[in-house]
Amino acid sequence: MHSPLPRLGSKRQAGAVATTRDTKPTSVEQTRRIASTYGPGLLLVAIGSAVAVVVAEPFAGVSKLTAAVAIGALMGNVGIARPPTAKGLTFAAKKLLRVGVVLLGLRLSLSDISALGPRGLGVVAVTVAITFFGTQWIGRRLGLSRDLSLLVATGYSICGASAIAAVEGATDAEEEEVAAAIGLVTLFGSLAIIVLPLLSGPLGLTDEGFGAWVGASVHDVAQVVATASTAGAPIVAIAIVVKLTRVVLLAPIVAGVNIHRRDERVSVDGKRPPILPLFVALFLGAVALRTTGWLSDDVTSLAKDIEGWMLTAALVGLGAGVRIDRLRKLGPQPLVLGAIAWLMVATVSYIGVITLVQ
Repeated sequence: MHSPLPRLGSKRQAGAVATTRDTKPTSVEQTRRIASTYGPGLLLVAIGSAVAVVVAEPFAGVSKLTAAVAIGALMGNVGIARPPTAKGLTFAAKKLLRVGVVLLGLRLSLSDISALGPRGLGVVAVTVAITFFGTQWIGRRLGLSRDLSLLVATGYSICGASAIAAVEGATDAEEEEVAAAIGLVTLFGSLAIIVLPLLSGPLGLTDEGFGAWVGASVHDVAQVVATASTAGAPIVAIAIVVKLTRVVLLAPIVAGVNIHRRDERVSVDGKRPPILPLFVALFLGAVALRTTGWLSDDVTSLAKDIEGWMLTAALVGLGAGVRIDRLRKLGPQPLVLGAIAWLMVATVSYIGVITLVQ
């Protein structure tokens, strides 16, 4: 009796399975692959973050976040940020930034927001609305793209580079446009640290009014702290609450932009992006968690430290994308828009403070 014949292709299939099993990367190989992909960039981010802290430490008017953008830009323009570092820098600029924004929510509770009262909240809402829509209108009149105008408007009205990164996903902005927006909020936010304290007296602001003005007009939280610190710790506290209340408005702005552009933004798999990005929702969840009072001072202090490191690392990554050769292509109009938007947010918030708060 003959033995049964093997099924056609059985050995070939077995060999294919064996080959597949043999070539499947091990966990060690996967770890090495990830390290080689992201490691160079993240190492550069770590070095840049450490340098930013060291540089900012001796200077009261320089925040480590501002220093981080400048150091990242230096790395990008002198050739330190080479192609092998790109993945790690992008990871820091996107993922670590989002972690930092979520942790930022643990600084604010709903009771802090309500303590501002209807007038304080009115100043914040009006300043954000006029700056957001006014900057876009002016940008379009200057001949700038809709996306660049939107990025600058969001950065100036809400919270600088963090807001720009949050709304970038709803746009088709080019790399140089994102870099230009980040460069503008860094430049004019840094100028505010010097200019606003000098104007406080001549403009007739009380210490409390100055704190509210700083919180309503300066771009990122670190710049707010640096600007308000000239008036003392109690005024810094006022400025931070007003500032973080502006940050809360990031959620409705991002949602509104996504809804408005929803039909234009379709991903590769045919799905539209979410109306509210996960990290913005988590930021609101962090505010709600802080409101419960369940978190101890030690936990919130630790979260603040981690937030600071995440945002510093993220801004090194973002700064590395600020390439002078790319920005030149955009011409002088973005700088003109940045200057006008800076005057707008400072003027509108000042009028609101002296009319409703002071």
